[in-house]
Amino acid sequence: MNLSKRGEYALRALLFLAGEPERDVPLGEIGRREKIPAKFLEQIFMDLRGAGILKGHRGPVGGYRLGRAPRDVSLGEVVRLIDGPLAPIRCVSQTAYEPCSCPDEEHCRLREVMMEVRNAISRILDRTTLADLTAKRRGRKTG
Repeated sequence: MNLSKRGEYALRALLFLAGEPERDVPLGEIGRREKIPAKFLEQIFMDLRGAGILKGHRGPVGGYRLGRAPRDVSLGEVVRLIDGPLAPIRCVSQTAYEPCSCPDEEHCRLREVMMEVRNAISRILDRTTLADLTAKRRGRKTG
């Protein structure tokens, strides 16, 4: 797994929105505050809206807000949506499996280790939500 700039920007923008639950936030404001180019953010938001993670409203008071509660959006879901499978090699992917070139995939020791890596990454990202990270940020400011 390699978190792309696109994936990083998606997560940062979503975390920003998780901290602003009371209002629709204009895309330009999100871009300025998070230092993300607006055109790039527009492309990312198309995918996030399509998945129901974001809601957008047009007009003079338009903007974006989360489409679901922050506790219902895991980092794993976002990373998979934006960057694809979490597996470091395709032969251990649950969503984009491709056979490897090993002579005996079932007993391949490299595959076994890469499966452990995939499972660890998946476990951490799937159990961590936007709400978890928002709570951690608040805890640091007040603690």
